[in-house]
Amino acid sequence: MAKQDYYEILGVSKSASANEIKKAYRKMAIKYHPDKNPDDKDAEEKFKLCAEAYEVLSDDQKKARYDQYGHAAFEGGAGGFGGGGMNMDDIFSQFGDIFGGAFGGGFGGFSGGGRQARVKGSNLRIRVKLTLEDIAKGVEKKVKVRRKVQADGVSYKTCGTCNGSGQQMRVTNTILGRMQTATTCSTCQGAGEVIDKKPAGADAQGMIVKEETVSINIPEGVTEGVQLKVGGKGNEAPGKNSIPGDLLVLIEEVPHEVLKREGSNIHYDLYVNFSEAVLGISKEIETVTSKVKIKIEPGTQSGKILRLKGKGLPSIERYGNGDFLIHINVWTPQELTKDQRKFFESMLKDENFSPNPQKSDKSFFEKVKDMFS
Repeated sequence: MAKQDYYEILGVSKSASANEIKKAYRKMAIKYHPDKNPDDKDAEEKFKLCAEAYEVLSDDQKKARYDQYGHAAFEGGAGGFGGGGMNMDDIFSQFGDIFGGAFGGGFGGFSGGGRQARVKGSNLRIRVKLTLEDIAKGVEKKVKVRRKVQADGVSYKTCGTCNGSGQQMRVTNTILGRMQTATTCSTCQGAGEVIDKKPAGADAQGMIVKEETVSINIPEGVTEGVQLKVGGKGNEAPGKNSIPGDLLVLIEEVPHEVLKREGSNIHYDLYVNFSEAVLGISKEIETVTSKVKIKIEPGTQSGKILRLKGKGLPSIERYGNGDFLIHINVWTPQELTKDQRKFFESMLKDENFSPNPQKSDKSFFEKVKDMFS
């Protein structure tokens, strides 16, 4: 089933400003908030969908990827590229403050009854280098990550400042009367608990740094600069009810020694000698994933382009594979023997050696135009 457009979910146009997107999300999120729609699964799903749309459209990089590739930009990989199935803890920890006082400020759980906030750990960022072969087939990469985790033996106690609620209530006198607002507890940062005991070697928050091997499933067809997200593999946060951050993986493409990438198309310069161009020949060449045999017709001109349909890279949009474009370059000998020079001198006025392009022979600019059409 096709996913609904993020702009349609929030009821905004593609040209909407960041402030308009934020206002639209707040309006929709309040409408479908679990406190306003108790035990309503349909409303809860719409609430999650609005948060997923806002997570992408409120982030300039994710929004740019979405505008270019649509939902395909966030498919595949471990946890996708962003968006893609947020849970309530993610929503309230990331976007709870956007509601202001609409529900009494209590966004630690599914209701506004002063529950503890679930503190989320910070994200980690790494770079992963991929070859064209990796990109063509998709690959699983195992990387070592140093992340903060809760030390074994650490224990917590109820925060004395907020008495475990995770919030501090403040009363302000205004011209309209006394107003009460809830803010995140400054002592426990909303967790509702603080360190009681911690083992030796742990920091003040009961955390230690641990090296862990993480598997990253990278989908085929990714491009330079794409960012994947591995959920829950970032730093952990203090507290029994905390949730870990995410591991953000930035893709770097290793340039190929011979092949040149252009989107999902691959370009390859094939050099043939003068005799091969004149007489014609069969050649075996390597594409990104296999070997193919091509036939060069007798009388092939330098600059001719052979197109192997579907032999390029998979499209990240899942629209099939690009093409493999072979650019024929006739190599002109720069040093000749006496007999060779004598032969070519005798051919200087031969009709067969006189340039005689046909109307069907396209110019360089026409060939370039065809490549991009």
